[in-house]
Amino acid sequence: MKVVLFCGGLGTRLREHSETIPKPLVPVGYRPIIWHLMRYYAHFGHRDFILCLGYRGDLIREYFLNYRDCMSNNFTLSLPRGEVTPLESDVEDWRITFMDTGMHANLGQRLMRVRHLLKDEPMFLANYSDGLSDLDLSDHIAHFRRSDATASFLAVRPAQSFHSVAIDDDGVVRSIEPIHGADIWVNGGYFCLRNEVFDAIHEGEELVEQPFQRLLALGKVTARKHDGFWAAMDTFKDKITFDRMEAKGECPWMVWRKPAG
Repeated sequence: MKVVLFCGGLGTRLREHSETIPKPLVPVGYRPIIWHLMRYYAHFGHRDFILCLGYRGDLIREYFLNYRDCMSNNFTLSLPRGEVTPLESDVEDWRITFMDTGMHANLGQRLMRVRHLLKDEPMFLANYSDGLSDLDLSDHIAHFRRSDATASFLAVRPAQSFHSVAIDDDGVVRSIEPIHGADIWVNGGYFCLRNEVFDAIHEGEELVEQPFQRLLALGKVTARKHDGFWAAMDTFKDKITFDRMEAKGECPWMVWRKPAG
């Protein structure tokens, strides 16, 4: 299936990097976070990507136009001719369509601007470009195929550093507990969508607000609860956390490194 990735946000909460490069290009180790996400999808056989560009989309184009496997993989250099022979490839059979979808467009608008590229796709995948997970994507898709839903997404626990608070009308606090332990789930992306989703989107609307509300009223939205790994690069603190995990080799989102089975 085709994979639509929303790459146009300003990334204002990651200002240490996003003032010079777009958030999808913020590196995790040697490679930008969008590469990790695309490698994840490619592992499950989905290698046809549509990148919805916006802020500094030129840099995303440039990164892939100048992509060289040898900058992050093993290779053999033959001197003095300077021949480079990669010993492995990370992007085999990838097909990437780059679409400028506007500087300040929301997700609904960005998706509508690539609708013509999806007209022959009964189903397709979509995602934010700043979140990584160890989700079994094939299983997620299989559950969606068996349903009659128009849209499905990954439901994940919110950040553990927050606490949920129950407060009476008079301001008395009745309980405080780690939010991760409460029965609270948030939208983690990893959308599976049927083409009918376009019928629910009106001009200028945000994808998960008004259109999803219409689909909810029809019972056409499902969610997959995931207690495994999921994390988004939303702040500089998140960037540091990803870097530390990568440095230690503790990268659960790198499902392509796991032994078969």
